[in-house]
Amino acid sequence: MSDTGKTPADFWFDPLCPWAWLTSRWMLEVEKVRPVEVRWHVMSLAVLNEPKLDELPEAYQEMMRTEAWGPVRVCIAAEEKYGSEVLARLYTALGTRFHNQGLPRNRETILAALEDAGLPAELADAADTDAYDERLRASHKEGIDLVGQEVGTPVIAVPGADGEQIAFFGPVVTPSPKGEEAAKLWDGTLMVASIPGFYEIKRTRTAAPSFD
Repeated sequence: MSDTGKTPADFWFDPLCPWAWLTSRWMLEVEKVRPVEVRWHVMSLAVLNEPKLDELPEAYQEMMRTEAWGPVRVCIAAEEKYGSEVLARLYTALGTRFHNQGLPRNRETILAALEDAGLPAELADAADTDAYDERLRASHKEGIDLVGQEVGTPVIAVPGADGEQIAFFGPVVTPSPKGEEAAKLWDGTLMVASIPGFYEIKRTRTAAPSFD
């Protein structure tokens, strides 16, 4: 339990990832239906894909080089200057624009998200500098070290049988569950985390992300 008496759920996200966005909206719903406190952290698809970038499709390589660094750098800069509590509202402001509204992942969109999150516009400057990359890599590594290398975003860490953090990639789900469905998926996540030696359930995705 956290200091609030709620079950902690640590959540690592990259604002670019549509699947992480859907899972994050599920976690916000879980907070409404279960005594859960989400603690937000930044991970980076650009960092994750660095070792294998040349093996990826050209369009994805271009996205990693031109679009992936800016938003996570801005998130890290905001966290460093104003604390981790600002990440939830900044992520919501960015994700709503990137995914629900389909806006470009550029400075103008980041500036609008910062304004919506009640954060200063100067934070957008972090997108074009590597000044926060050491801290970004450390945050990314914290999540990856819990779950292992063969994953993407999001990463979620929940209490296991003995209270230790058990981390998973996902859950990957579309659309985001609401109400009792959100509660059942959360309960199931805790259940599998409580089983020593449990690692993975997976099937082929046959639906695109739905942001309805």
